[in-house]
Amino acid sequence: MLTCGSLLAGAGLPGGSAAAANAQLASGSTPPVFCVVDFGAVPDGRTMNTSAFERALKACAAAGGGVVYVGPGEYLTGPIQLPSATALYLAPGAVVKGSPRLEDYPVEPKRISGESDRAGLVTARDAQNVAIIGSGTLDGNSVPFHQTDKIKGGRDWDSRFTRQKGEYMSPKFGTEAGPWDHGPRPGNLVRFINCRKALLSGVTIQNSPTWTIQFHGCEDVNVDGLNINSHGSGRRVPNDDGIDLRESRDIRISGCNIQTGDDCIAVFGSSNVTVTNCTLASRSAGIRVGYAAGDIRNCTFQNLVIDSNCGLKVNVRSNGSVEDVLFSNIVLRTGLITGHWWGKGEPVNVSAVPMRAGTELGRIRRVRFHNILAESENAFLIYGSPESVIEDIVVADCKLHLRNSNLQLSYGGNFDLRGAADLSKALFEHDIPGLFFRHTRGLRVRGFQLSWDDSLPEFFSHGIEGEEFEDVVLQGFEGRQAKTGGRAAIALRNGRGISIRDCVAQQGCGTFLSMDRVSDQRLFVNNDLTLAQRAFDPPNPTFTLSGNRMPQGNQEQSGP
Repeated sequence: MLTCGSLLAGAGLPGGSAAAANAQLASGSTPPVFCVVDFGAVPDGRTMNTSAFERALKACAAAGGGVVYVGPGEYLTGPIQLPSATALYLAPGAVVKGSPRLEDYPVEPKRISGESDRAGLVTARDAQNVAIIGSGTLDGNSVPFHQTDKIKGGRDWDSRFTRQKGEYMSPKFGTEAGPWDHGPRPGNLVRFINCRKALLSGVTIQNSPTWTIQFHGCEDVNVDGLNINSHGSGRRVPNDDGIDLRESRDIRISGCNIQTGDDCIAVFGSSNVTVTNCTLASRSAGIRVGYAAGDIRNCTFQNLVIDSNCGLKVNVRSNGSVEDVLFSNIVLRTGLITGHWWGKGEPVNVSAVPMRAGTELGRIRRVRFHNILAESENAFLIYGSPESVIEDIVVADCKLHLRNSNLQLSYGGNFDLRGAADLSKALFEHDIPGLFFRHTRGLRVRGFQLSWDDSLPEFFSHGIEGEEFEDVVLQGFEGRQAKTGGRAAIALRNGRGISIRDCVAQQGCGTFLSMDRVSDQRLFVNNDLTLAQRAFDPPNPTFTLSGNRMPQGNQEQSGP
């Protein structure tokens, strides 16, 4: 027969019953331990244990805090709430699994759970010094709440504006990636609401019916060494983000392995966030920063490995701004997938477009992408709008290889800026360069290496393409256009203030630089164009030219 003392003996926690744990609290020797089996929990995977968990947690709160211990076995339960000064400890082999019955998750008067108005499985509300630790598992039991025979659609795009028109997202191209459709479903699997000093460490948190973990209005949060996954559904549950930060600050996330259908880590209206040393896999974005409501400032993302549909996404869709964000030392692989997932294989997607007509847009400023190795199926994309010009972006020491796939003809050749009020700018046909920028000011590209698969569809185009820009410096670009006619290694339109320096045209380069209505041509210096067929189209630009190596037989001035 399982007892608390026998379970605790191998866990490195204080032994004994709940009464003995309370005696330890009174003596001040160690934190009290409340074992859920002492309060009637049965780890058989069939018995509903909600009341037993509630009794253990209330006893912990009445004692002024301690450890609620969950031993090996499977514990079926409905929603539970963690009080202050409480650590929920999941021992090795412990599985706390959510009820499969929707009626066990009450509708809440104020919506907190993203994508649901119902309670989640584990909630800490208005708590301090609260933790979920150990090496056991929290399982949201997501599959019963989804229609596994029906694929979710959406009205956030119009096929008329896509390259494939009526054939776009046709089931004939595959439905294996989902996402599944659904009706009402439980709230976020784990929620910390208005908490201070929260810790999540070591546990596995899986199969959430909506966002997996949400921190809402929290401060001083440490997330370390989690395994977050949606393997039970084959990562086909929509909106099952790994970690979502809303209106929170001072967040540290490290050493996590996150494999979900939707975004792995999403930041909304939060500040002072660090994410480091994580592996991420998603059918949407690896990292999402911004979308709607609330300013985002002072965030760093470094030492990451990402395999996703879209790699790094920085978006503004309403009045919240994104400022002072650094991405560095990241290896990522992105590609096209079937189904109604946001993203179209972009390694980076930075965009500012209104989600509703008449929306006052915030700004994206001072964002850095440094030392990124990417293999992808779409452009490195920076796409502003007249009402929200993207400012002070740096792309430094990045390498991008653009590859073909068996979905390029059925899904490729489009830009994805969902959600956007204007569906012609939500998901729309566009040729695919290596790097694209529009409505930007103060862009700096310093060291950008670009290569292409030999066989690509005709819609792959320029190496770097920019339009509607101001004050741009392209330095240290090494590459060429795709192997298609009429394209350039660098193509610029309708802009002012451009310098190009220290660039190298690669073998197979046709025209290196084409320009149309570009004023304030500043410096064109120290560029090696010996492998290009021609330097400029049209010829005779107004740059100050110096130190350039021009194509053999080129008559354009190279400078002194």
